[in-house]
Amino acid sequence: METKLLEISPVMPSQNIDRDIEWYEKYVGFQVTHKDKMYAVLRRKNLFIHLQWHADTKEDPLLGGSVIKIFVKNLEPIFKEFVERGTIKPEKLRLNTDWKTNEFGFYDLNNNSIFIVEDI
Repeated sequence: METKLLEISPVMPSQNIDRDIEWYEKYVGFQVTHKDKMYAVLRRKNLFIHLQWHADTKEDPLLGGSVIKIFVKNLEPIFKEFVERGTIKPEKLRLNTDWKTNEFGFYDLNNNSIFIVEDI
Protein backbone atom coordinates (compact mmCIF):
# COMPACT_ATOMS: atom_id res chain seq x y z
CA MET A 1 0.00 0.00 0.00
CA GLU A 2 1.37 3.44 -0.98
CA THR A 3 1.75 6.34 1.44
CA LYS A 4 -1.02 8.91 0.86
CA LEU A 5 0.36 12.47 0.98
CA LEU A 6 -2.36 14.90 2.04
CA GLU A 7 -1.35 18.57 1.57
CA ILE A 8 1.36 21.18 2.05
CA SER A 9 2.33 24.59 0.59
CA PRO A 10 5.02 26.20 2.75
CA VAL A 11 7.37 28.93 1.55
CA MET A 12 10.86 28.01 2.74
CA PRO A 13 13.82 30.39 2.85
CA SER A 14 16.70 29.56 0.51
CA GLN A 15 20.22 30.88 0.22
CA ASN A 16 20.81 29.17 -3.15
CA ILE A 17 17.80 28.28 -5.32
CA ASP A 18 19.65 25.98 -7.77
CA ARG A 19 21.45 24.07 -5.00
CA ASP A 20 18.24 23.65 -3.01
CA ILE A 21 16.20 22.44 -6.01
CA GLU A 22 18.83 19.76 -6.63
CA TRP A 23 18.71 18.70 -2.96
CA TYR A 24 14.90 18.52 -2.82
CA GLU A 25 14.83 16.48 -6.05
CA LYS A 26 17.49 14.01 -4.86
CA TYR A 27 16.60 13.61 -1.19
CA VAL A 28 12.87 14.38 -0.95
CA GLY A 29 11.53 13.38 -4.39
CA PHE A 30 10.13 16.80 -5.40
CA GLN A 31 10.34 18.12 -8.98
CA VAL A 32 10.59 21.77 -10.02
CA THR A 33 7.48 23.26 -11.68
CA HIS A 34 8.62 26.93 -11.73
CA LYS A 35 11.99 28.56 -11.25
CA ASP A 36 13.55 31.97 -11.55
CA LYS A 37 16.63 33.38 -9.82
CA MET A 38 14.73 34.30 -6.63
CA TYR A 39 11.84 31.82 -6.36
CA ALA A 40 11.01 28.21 -7.15
CA VAL A 41 8.00 25.95 -6.80
CA LEU A 42 8.54 22.22 -6.33
CA ARG A 43 5.91 19.51 -6.46
CA ARG A 44 5.48 15.92 -5.38
CA LYS A 45 2.01 14.63 -6.23
CA ASN A 46 -0.39 17.07 -4.53
CA LEU A 47 2.27 18.65 -2.26
CA PHE A 48 4.07 21.90 -3.04
CA ILE A 49 7.11 23.53 -1.49
CA HIS A 50 8.02 27.07 -2.47
CA LEU A 51 11.61 28.29 -2.11
CA GLN A 52 12.28 32.00 -1.76
CA TRP A 53 15.82 33.37 -1.97
CA HIS A 54 17.17 35.50 0.88
CA ALA A 55 20.59 37.18 1.02
CA ASP A 56 21.16 36.22 4.68
CA THR A 57 22.03 39.79 5.63
CA LYS A 58 20.64 42.04 8.36
CA GLU A 59 18.30 43.63 5.79
CA ASP A 60 17.26 40.27 4.23
CA PRO A 61 17.77 37.45 6.78
CA LEU A 62 17.65 33.82 5.75
CA LEU A 63 15.77 32.91 8.95
CA GLY A 64 16.70 29.18 8.83
CA GLY A 65 15.00 27.05 11.42
CA SER A 66 11.48 26.89 9.98
CA VAL A 67 9.59 23.68 10.72
CA ILE A 68 7.03 21.97 8.50
CA LYS A 69 5.09 18.77 9.03
CA ILE A 70 3.81 16.70 6.13
CA PHE A 71 0.93 14.51 7.27
CA VAL A 72 0.50 11.17 5.53
CA LYS A 73 -1.40 7.92 5.69
CA ASN A 74 0.75 4.76 5.67
CA LEU A 75 4.16 6.09 6.74
CA GLU A 76 6.22 2.93 6.10
CA PRO A 77 6.72 3.17 2.29
CA ILE A 78 7.89 6.78 2.37
CA PHE A 79 10.15 6.07 5.35
CA LYS A 80 11.81 3.22 3.41
CA GLU A 81 12.15 5.49 0.36
CA PHE A 82 13.90 8.22 2.35
CA VAL A 83 16.29 5.69 3.94
CA GLU A 84 17.15 4.42 0.43
CA ARG A 85 17.66 8.00 -0.82
CA GLY A 86 20.10 8.61 2.04
CA THR A 87 17.91 11.39 3.44
CA ILE A 88 17.68 9.76 6.87
CA LYS A 89 19.10 6.86 8.87
CA PRO A 90 16.78 3.97 9.89
CA GLU A 91 17.06 4.90 13.58
CA LYS A 92 15.28 8.23 12.95
CA LEU A 93 11.85 6.55 12.90
CA ARG A 94 9.84 7.32 16.04
CA LEU A 95 6.87 5.00 16.56
CA ASN A 96 3.93 5.55 18.91
CA THR A 97 5.04 8.92 20.30
CA ASP A 98 3.42 10.35 23.42
CA TRP A 99 1.44 12.68 21.11
CA LYS A 100 0.03 9.67 19.17
CA THR A 101 2.07 9.74 15.97
CA ASN A 102 4.59 7.72 14.01
CA GLU A 103 7.12 10.11 12.48
CA PHE A 104 10.61 10.93 11.26
CA GLY A 105 12.34 14.18 10.47
CA PHE A 106 15.37 15.73 8.79
CA TYR A 107 16.91 19.11 7.92
CA ASP A 108 17.27 20.72 4.50
CA LEU A 109 20.38 22.67 3.48
CA ASN A 110 19.05 25.89 5.09
CA ASN A 111 18.49 24.26 8.50
CA ASN A 112 14.71 23.99 8.02
CA SER A 113 13.15 20.97 9.76
CA ILE A 114 10.87 18.70 7.78
CA PHE A 115 8.81 16.05 9.57
CA ILE A 116 6.79 13.29 7.93
CA VAL A 117 3.98 12.42 10.36
CA GLU A 118 1.26 9.78 10.57
CA ASP A 119 -1.46 10.16 13.19
CA ILE A 120 -2.22 6.88 15.00
